Amino acid sequence: MTKAFDLKLSLRLAIATLGVVAAMVPAAAQANNADFIRGLWPDAQANGVSRAAFDASFANYAPISQVMELTRKQPEFTQTVQQYIDRRVTAAQASKGQSMRAQWAQTLAATQQRFGVQPEITLAIWGMETNFGGYMGGNNTIHALATLTQNNYRASFFRKELLTALRIITDGHITPDQMTGSWAGAMGHTQFMPTSFMSYAVDFTGDGKKDIWNSVPDALGSTANYLKSFGWRPGETWGYEIKLPANFDFTRARQMEKASLGQWQQMGITRVSGRAFPRPSDTARLYMPAGASGPAFLLLPNFDVIKRYNNSDSYALAVGHLADRIIGGGSFVTPWPSGDYALTVAQRTEVQTLLSRRGYDLGTPDGVIGPKTRAAVMAYQVQAGLPADGHVSGQLLDRLKR
Repeated sequence: MTKAFDLKLSLRLAIATLGVVAAMVPAAAQANNADFIRGLWPDAQANGVSRAAFDASFANYAPISQVMELTRKQPEFTQTVQQYIDRRVTAAQASKGQSMRAQWAQTLAATQQRFGVQPEITLAIWGMETNFGGYMGGNNTIHALATLTQNNYRASFFRKELLTALRIITDGHITPDQMTGSWAGAMGHTQFMPTSFMSYAVDFTGDGKKDIWNSVPDALGSTANYLKSFGWRPGETWGYEIKLPANFDFTRARQMEKASLGQWQQMGITRVSGRAFPRPSDTARLYMPAGASGPAFLLLPNFDVIKRYNNSDSYALAVGHLADRIIGGGSFVTPWPSGDYALTVAQRTEVQTLLSRRGYDLGTPDGVIGPKTRAAVMAYQVQAGLPADGHVSGQLLDRLKR
């Protein structure tokens, strides 16, 4: 057989397969899909989407059943910060980041010069989001977003993302078949949602396209631009691992919330490295993800900028730690406490119930750890002769159940 014959045979088989699949889809479902697409067009047109891009994007469209299954199967987040970081910041991941740093050194130097974001931070986000491009999601972004919209799952939010994704295709940055991403529509090497793409993606290569799927320079430049847009402070780090003094005043620290590094220093806090803080006037907040018995940190403004990418302290700490490992840093100096575990909502409610039974006023147990629960935990810890850090954990629950 010739290659041309093979290609014709493959195309015939593909067409035949599509016909069989179409025949298997109930007529009512096909009509619903057609109605959805037809109803979307006026808004798409008003959003500057071309008819050609619209039709190409919805060719052979059918809702993706796996997408809706994932909306129903999202597990409750029950990892400790230690577990979260240990699974994402490894020696192998740091080594891969170092290799990527060498491979893309020229691009990273240019992004830092233009946007002021250190290469290791951009690399760490790339590593966290897609394992440096190893897996960027295998879903057709238009079809995934359309599935969510058609099924009324956060329909207003995902409809806006869908219309924006269609505009990206209209503008020629990517073709519909190459616009792949996560089930929720996050796209490319560093997982931009379509609206974030429109606001912050850059054509770093100057070829007329903002291609975060196939162009690493465009993806890294876009990520650096995103961080800069939210106030990244050039030349400053994300935070410091610190050491708490004996008899540290946790109550005062909680009341302070944010203070200058100099003020924290006056309370006896020092860096684990032994070095001085470079700018004592910088504002920081104290973060003890495992309570007083684990690693502790003073978090700087750049930490909150990282959280604009993913509003999670665990995520931002992992990005900062991976960035430090990429430039040669080691593991945290203070070890994580052993035997601790994260609590489910039911277990957090049980903590509140047990404290309430002991006479601590924290309102109706609801599993939400707010100021009243923290105050009750701290009061209990003082009475029990424990560091009054207010940390709610599996170890605390075990102790309350004795």
